Amino acid sequence: MIEAILFDKDGTLFDFQATWGTWAGDLLFELSDGEPHRQEAMAQAIGYDLERLRFYPDSPAVTGTPETIAACLHPFSELGLPALVAWMNDRAAVAPQVPAAALAPLMAGLAGRGLRLGVVTNDAVAPTRAHLATAGIEAAFELVIGSDSGYGAKPAPGQIAAFCTRTGIAPGRVVMVGDAVHDMKAAQAAGACPVAVLTGTTPESALAPLARVVLPSVASVPDWLDRIADTP
Repeated sequence: MIEAILFDKDGTLFDFQATWGTWAGDLLFELSDGEPHRQEAMAQAIGYDLERLRFYPDSPAVTGTPETIAACLHPFSELGLPALVAWMNDRAAVAPQVPAAALAPLMAGLAGRGLRLGVVTNDAVAPTRAHLATAGIEAAFELVIGSDSGYGAKPAPGQIAAFCTRTGIAPGRVVMVGDAVHDMKAAQAAGACPVAVLTGTTPESALAPLARVVLPSVASVPDWLDRIADTP
């Protein structure tokens, strides 16, 4: 019996490329002071295509923490590393998010089933809460756990384990919905049920071997719950 659903944020609740593609181009332009060679070097460092304004699937920005991404950019920046992390988090907090589904009614429907909801993300908590609040869904989540919450980052299981410990829900009754391999591996390591969606940068071929099911987006989660409820 499923008692809780955890969601990754970027690429899961919000479409990754639609949200971060153009934003990253603007960020790199500002950080490089508009110098083309420096901007291109920064783009290569974080696995970003400046012409198409899209991240490559293996970009550290897809799976990394803000500290990971800042470390890639730091050699090309005049800011110290902590200042660069803070600068990026401030800009990320106000980045326009593109929801991967109609999130408010989706979360209301899941809560109406008696499910407890949470977010576990490799982003920092402050920008995560800002994005959830802008989308009108922050109150839907019992816990929001980020890479700076003290429980590590995915693919390690610490964030999911912390949710289970704090809610008293057994990991086997928790679903982890994410768009990346590290989400699936974190779910497996924690003993939760891994469910993948295709609104990130990771192809289905990489997710399917690790996930119980691969869905087009989070909008398909209620139908999937109905299907497994009808399965003996």
